[in-house]
Amino acid sequence: MLKYFRKVISGSLSPNTESDDVWLTLQILLSPWRWMRGSAVRRTEEWFERNFSGNHALSFNSGRSALYALLDAFNIGRNDEVLVQAFTCVAVPNSVLWTGAKPVYVDIDATLNIDIVDAAKKVTKRTRAIIVQHTLGLPADMNSVMTFARKHHLFVIEDCAHSLGVTFQGRKVGTFGDAAFFSFGRDKVLSSVFGGMAIISKSHGETWTKLKNFHKHLLYPSRFWVFQQLIHPVVFSIILPIYNIGLGKVILVLSQRIKLLSFPVYPIEKQGRKPIDFPAKYPNGLALLLTKQLAKLTRYNAIRKERAAKYITVLEKAKGFELLSYPKESIYLRFPVLAVDPERLRRNAKNEGILLGNWYHNVIDPVGVDFKSVSYVRGSCPRAESVAKHILNFPTLLTSRQIDFVIKKCV
Repeated sequence: MLKYFRKVISGSLSPNTESDDVWLTLQILLSPWRWMRGSAVRRTEEWFERNFSGNHALSFNSGRSALYALLDAFNIGRNDEVLVQAFTCVAVPNSVLWTGAKPVYVDIDATLNIDIVDAAKKVTKRTRAIIVQHTLGLPADMNSVMTFARKHHLFVIEDCAHSLGVTFQGRKVGTFGDAAFFSFGRDKVLSSVFGGMAIISKSHGETWTKLKNFHKHLLYPSRFWVFQQLIHPVVFSIILPIYNIGLGKVILVLSQRIKLLSFPVYPIEKQGRKPIDFPAKYPNGLALLLTKQLAKLTRYNAIRKERAAKYITVLEKAKGFELLSYPKESIYLRFPVLAVDPERLRRNAKNEGILLGNWYHNVIDPVGVDFKSVSYVRGSCPRAESVAKHILNFPTLLTSRQIDFVIKKCV
């Protein structure tokens, strides 16, 4: 019976939100004049410019908005192709589709990142760019990526939605390519529920000017949309303690049905269509949440690395699990392994109040994506499809007691 009164353990249900974040959210909710414009937006941009020296930074209301804006700034559009990896969220290829270009899917390697050998088979004269996703905080091999990109004269855009704070051979990911984007979604490295940042190398002066002009003509999202995001940490502070008794899940479903809370991926995005909420400017209310989260980055990533090391020690001796290749500089947004029957393990864990993750159990996630609409051909990325069938994610932002409990119940 005690398990029903234990707070749910999850890597997806607002894992970054702490009590001080909830109190800040309440203060912002009671100060609606701070929701749209304010100094917090520029402070977040300045943080990225300081921490990713040599780059300009510009904020957006989501990572997909930031990517869409970058593609536009590089003049990528109709009749162009962009290499993207399979085993990803639909938000990535959708941003390509929204420009009029075509996403060309590339298989993955042992680190769940883009396989340059397969990319070499799929690059054409129409290919203009490659988007490099550092999946789950595991850095891609940027030496191979940059050599390949230079050979084929491609723009390199790093997808750092999972990897804020990751390095590759001592250098921060996001600084290798021509540009990069970050996401501050509800289950990313840091969270303001929605939000994104684009950074672009200062060597691209004309492209930076075009990006600023694109941003200048954007509107802020609606006040209702901002309210939906601000209320999210408050609602989840109520949901999580009672999730295991079922009441929390009921509140979550009802909150989404009455549109008190928004979905991380809109239903129409599963058909490759663009919601009216994207792209838009980053509202000050969400930037205020991010400023508090930025101060927690080092602590959060240290915990994630420590928990991952423990998982590796335990799982390499356990039956029924296959470890992947984990680059030593990973930050492990979630800890991925392969399992023979991941669905059974997730069901069993759920009975213990543990929600194991499934990124990306649909090769273009989430379930329900119309592959034809997003230009994915089944069988074109066999390793990604195989991994999707067996992937299991363990949560990493846990206390010592929580990880011991997860290991005891799930391994």
